Amino acid sequence: MDTIKIILTVIGVIAIVVVGIWLIGIISALLWFALWVGLLAAIGYGGYKLFFAKEKSVKHLEEKSPIAIADLKEEDRQLEEYKRKYLTK
Repeated sequence: MDTIKIILTVIGVIAIVVVGIWLIGIISALLWFALWVGLLAAIGYGGYKLFFAKEKSVKHLEEKSPIAIADLKEEDRQLEEYKRKYLTK
C-alpha cells in the first residue's frame, strides 16, 4: 500500500511540474507575440506618421497679420512685470 502511495505521489509531482512548465511556455510565447505585435505596430505608426503627415508649410511674413502698437505695449508691461518679480532677487 505504501508503494502505491509513493508511486502516485511521484506521478502527481511530475504532472504538476509538467503543467507548470507548460504554463511558463504559454506565458513566454504570449509575451514574445505581444513584443512582435508591438514592434510591428510601432513601425507601422511611424511609417504612417512619416508618409501621411500633413505637409508642414513654411510661414511667410506676408501671411502673418500685422502687430498692433497696443499689443506691443501689453508685451512691454508683461516684460517689465517679469523683470520686477524674478530678476531683482
